[in-house]
Amino acid sequence: MERQIELFVPGRLCLFGEHTDWAGYYRMINGDISVGKAIVTGIDQGIYARAKKCDELFISTLGPDGKRVEFSCEMKLETLKQKAAQSDYFSYACGVAAYICEHYRTNGIALYVTDVTLPVKKGLSSSAAFCVLVARAFNRLYKLRLNTNGEMQAAYRGECLTKSRCGRLDQACAYGSQPICMTFDGDEITVNKLRVGQDFYWVYANLGSSKDTIRILADLNRCYPFPANELQQKVHEALGEDNQKLVDDAIHAIEAGDAQRLGEMMIQAQKLFDEKVAPACPAELAAPVLHALLADETIQGLVYGGKGVGSQGDGSVQFLAKDRSCQERLIAYLKQEKGMDAFPFVLSSKQKIKKAIVPVAGFGTRMYPATRFIKKAFVPVVDYDGYAKPAILILLEELSNAGMEEIILIVGEDEREAYESIFNSDLTEEHLSKLSPRAREYEMKLQLLGQKIRYVVQKERRGFGHAVYLAKEYLHGNEPVLLSLGDHVYHSNTVQSCAEQMIAVYDRTGKLCISVKEVPLCDVVHYGIIKGEFEDNRNTRICVETMVEKPTMDYAEDHLGMKGDDGEYHYYSTFGSYILTSEVFDELKKDIDAHKGSEEEIQLTSALQKVCKSSGMYATLINGKSYDVGIPEAYKQTVSEFGKQFKNEDVKIWSR
Repeated sequence: MERQIELFVPGRLCLFGEHTDWAGYYRMINGDISVGKAIVTGIDQGIYARAKKCDELFISTLGPDGKRVEFSCEMKLETLKQKAAQSDYFSYACGVAAYICEHYRTNGIALYVTDVTLPVKKGLSSSAAFCVLVARAFNRLYKLRLNTNGEMQAAYRGECLTKSRCGRLDQACAYGSQPICMTFDGDEITVNKLRVGQDFYWVYANLGSSKDTIRILADLNRCYPFPANELQQKVHEALGEDNQKLVDDAIHAIEAGDAQRLGEMMIQAQKLFDEKVAPACPAELAAPVLHALLADETIQGLVYGGKGVGSQGDGSVQFLAKDRSCQERLIAYLKQEKGMDAFPFVLSSKQKIKKAIVPVAGFGTRMYPATRFIKKAFVPVVDYDGYAKPAILILLEELSNAGMEEIILIVGEDEREAYESIFNSDLTEEHLSKLSPRAREYEMKLQLLGQKIRYVVQKERRGFGHAVYLAKEYLHGNEPVLLSLGDHVYHSNTVQSCAEQMIAVYDRTGKLCISVKEVPLCDVVHYGIIKGEFEDNRNTRICVETMVEKPTMDYAEDHLGMKGDDGEYHYYSTFGSYILTSEVFDELKKDIDAHKGSEEEIQLTSALQKVCKSSGMYATLINGKSYDVGIPEAYKQTVSEFGKQFKNEDVKIWSR
């Protein structure tokens, strides 16, 4: 069975700073040119596809009429470059494949585009999204270990081999829906994720007209690298220092949650573009359809501001609506009265939990001699579906089902290969032939799960906090992340999994969050114990005041008890999962830097305590139970209790 992967790459919307990517590139020739700066975000519309390994480059996509169109090409560098130089949609795939072929040892891919919801040639970087899609397919199928910047670079270099004149911000769609600020200084690009102060309700629409992007770029590039007259000097000013100030002000408005100010910045940005840039390409940038819509009185009553999209011209338009109701009314107006395709987009203030960290490094001394033969995370447990699984698989499935798009495993130096042999390799045809149809279907799910797994190798053992910090390379900006212990499995007593219960509390609070369980006073010496106040009627969400690692019974009784409705004092310990904010990683870095050259271990609890004091922390009382598989006695209980959850008849689904 050939391993297939599923892919989605969104289009990108440039909120501010169009054209400054290529303008900033000219700093390599003229140092007087200002650094380029842009605010970009991914959108909900994009390209969906499936991919698998292939000896050639094969693309099957949907044409403008909805009919399927196929293309194939040998994976030979010169052939790919020749095809890339042709003016058609498949040239983009050939360009990226040529770049991969030149720099990596791979065969080809078969890419089957299943849906395209992204408008083409309307300033939303549909070609760049396709290039990122191809680069990501190669990266994941052949384990090239490219990070997001690496995929973006491969997509850009590949598109440069075509007749397209793409800029460096087009491939920002590789970063997904998170708004980012991109800085362009010659050939160097800096990417910073932005914090969103409140929800912003965007609308972007296809103007239903046309524009010549190649003409726009050609005319504007004539103003570089050295301005020859006043008109060209104004283009330099608009895309340089004027734009920098606009972008900086817009970032402040986004982070402050000031929608009205942000709308004013959009109006100001369009005015600047019309006055200083459009005269360099009047045939395309006069944009009568765009400007008529921006001046529409009905629309002005629903929005704080609006401006063009991408290279500008009569391709697409974007508006910042005053609220969700205005967003809905604006979309209805554009569709019904103007006959335009319009789309909503919410720049959300709450970052969704999309990534998880699972530390699994270590020999598993307490489970010796079993760990002499298998990794500690591979000990078998019968899951609820009646299937015997390695414990780590049960945990990973829970995380995946909770919406995790990437799961970062912290592994030892000699352990990565063992995990890859399970999650990133195929069964032989002989093995597959012995599985039932239902089991073969599960094997496909296992392969899809493997696509989400990333690996970080822990080369030195410096404590739990140090292991967690190693995953920072996969996190961007202020991105929160879910942390679960690799030697535990969890059972929920509700329809929400334990991970989903955690995420629900974070979505409500936006703060560092830990899971807790109630323990008797005599057991507090074994755990980290928290104290705080319940904030909900169900007594599940706790605003934490303090956290103490393994306190004595006397100390806990005097300082850490929480009085319940029954009048008794209760004690709550860590359950085994956390949602970490960027502040936790900041504190971990401080500890690591402060102990360079020292053998002292870096502990997570210390960082949690500091963030609790400075920014606040919440705990959620999990309605469920955690099962330990890292200690013989606990593992014995896990096997006995966890396996009782399934019905005997469920086992039959795995038999032939």
